[in-house]
Amino acid sequence: MSRPLETRSAGAFRAAGRELDVLVPTRNRATELAVTLAGLAAQEDVPRFGVVVSDQSDGPPPWAHPAVAAMVRALRHRGCPVLLTRRLPRRGLAEHRAYLLAASSARYVLCLDDDVWLEPGTVARLWTAIRELGCGFVGNAVHGLSYLEDCRPETHRHYAEWPGKPVPERIRPGTPEWDRARIHSAANLLHVTAGLELEPGGWRAYKISWIGGCVLYDRACLVASGGFDFWHRLPERHQGEDVAAQLAVLERFGGAGILPSGAYHLESPTTVTERDVEAWEVVLTDDAGPGSGHPPVSSSAAAANTSLTGTSVTNESRCGQLPSPGRSG
Repeated sequence: MSRPLETRSAGAFRAAGRELDVLVPTRNRATELAVTLAGLAAQEDVPRFGVVVSDQSDGPPPWAHPAVAAMVRALRHRGCPVLLTRRLPRRGLAEHRAYLLAASSARYVLCLDDDVWLEPGTVARLWTAIRELGCGFVGNAVHGLSYLEDCRPETHRHYAEWPGKPVPERIRPGTPEWDRARIHSAANLLHVTAGLELEPGGWRAYKISWIGGCVLYDRACLVASGGFDFWHRLPERHQGEDVAAQLAVLERFGGAGILPSGAYHLESPTTVTERDVEAWEVVLTDDAGPGSGHPPVSSSAAAANTSLTGTSVTNESRCGQLPSPGRSG
């Protein structure tokens, strides 16, 4: 029988001053979380990183499950501090992400969903990329391996590499740039990557509108762009909080997707089914108010692009159509 697991001190965790921390929000997903933590425990060639797991489960915390507890202990055994916290009552996805960000003081923070497995070398590649590119964030869009035989060449036209370092971009619904998200559905990235014939250890940076599931931020850039503090302006039942944050960072500091992606979606049903409001739409509408100097977000354009933001909550829509932002509550 597994012995009780220490949750550790939040103050000591934050005061450590690490280069990199991984932030994992979770809810009602002990099995998936164990897989996610196993992927982190297998990462190599990267500085010792910390991990914050913040739980909003309806019942006992997931680390009461032996598999999750074992992976927490494996991470700690490898020298990675792990902070286990609970954030209740629930106030929505954006508030949960803001809480996680405040729990860390690391220079770089990897926002990782609780249903994503990372193959060995993924974190090291992202960490190398963000330092070399000097942008606000880089990310690995997740693969849905059940769609591996479902090749969709019509989406590949949305793949465009950065010829140099990423530059700031103002991306909004109804623009060609917004449609870049289509490359992240199903197993499209695996098919694109196969055509690149990358050398071992090689990687490419490509243009994005946003990425869900596995995003590494330069903390200073994220905070300077407002972080997730817009949660005060949202009802609890929302989604798309990561889209809103990334659009803000893109506009000031730029960002990029990285190929190959080592992030794999577990294709489990979402545990956050109440998603009445798109966070990005609220934030963009507020920011385009009187005196902003920007035109208002077109409600028709937003409605026409609803499917691009992943409002769907099933596994098929997550990987088979387009990725769902902010799936952990």
